[in-house]
Amino acid sequence: MFGRTGASVNGPFATQADRPRQRALRLSSREVPRNLLFIVLDSLRYDTWLAAEPENLGALGPVQRRWSYATWTAPSHYNLLMGLLPHTSPPEVYASEYYKEDFRRYGERLGVEDMEFKRVLPSIFLPTFLRSLGYRTHAMVSMPVLNQHTPINRDFDSYELMPAHNDMGAMLPKLEFDPDRPNFYLLNVGETHYPYALPDEDPSTWPRISGVHGVFKALDSGSEDQPQPTEPREFFDQAKLSELRDRQVRAVSYLDDVMARLFDLVPDDTWVIVTSDHGELFGEDRYFGHGPIMHEKVLEVPFVEGLAP
Repeated sequence: MFGRTGASVNGPFATQADRPRQRALRLSSREVPRNLLFIVLDSLRYDTWLAAEPENLGALGPVQRRWSYATWTAPSHYNLLMGLLPHTSPPEVYASEYYKEDFRRYGERLGVEDMEFKRVLPSIFLPTFLRSLGYRTHAMVSMPVLNQHTPINRDFDSYELMPAHNDMGAMLPKLEFDPDRPNFYLLNVGETHYPYALPDEDPSTWPRISGVHGVFKALDSGSEDQPQPTEPREFFDQAKLSELRDRQVRAVSYLDDVMARLFDLVPDDTWVIVTSDHGELFGEDRYFGHGPIMHEKVLEVPFVEGLAP
């Protein structure tokens, strides 16, 4: 079996000895492993989730405060597809031990025995490994930086950049579950990303921010012929930033209703992980957005998981 890139499901480094072991894994603890959904609410802050109090998402389990491995979309999704979920930043723990436990947890999620870090080698890429267990692998992404031509599109049976960046509801009719094989879906959701717009919202009403990822700067830069201000100007319009924060909270409330519809569609035996790829800054310490920023609020993300209710 071959992926879209033409690479063998078992990977270029798999040996004949590996393949019987992978087949044995597939049948060891369950006849068919569970379906797995990764839902990534792009740019969503942990405290935005708390403010929105999403009821349907809360049915998966208690939300956790975790930390992203990266501060912007593309590298964070690569980490997620390596199987490395947002981490808990535990003290006095070796990284290698943390990674081993992180991968072992997949065995409990999927109903697969002996799910260990060494089993994911050498690719360290979750879609590749899941295909070796018999999974069909799919992705629907909202952010163009994750488009199908990027290296993230590897060993997916289907991979689609959605026409609109802010319409998770449009993904739902495309969800298909093979009853005879387990299914893996990655859904990158854009309503929680700037401009925090809902699908029925008129684009002319979206907030407009100057600069990359938006910085509210004074429009009159001054010249030698103009008097220079004696006091430093405000770098941000805090009222506007608070409005943007409120828009992200509203987006979570909207998506909570979409999630209820999704839960009605997925098979009962489906494990769902909902998290974010990174956080967002709304003026803290004179930062906005995300990207080349080192700040707690751009790494802090929500994390919840459980069987679909």
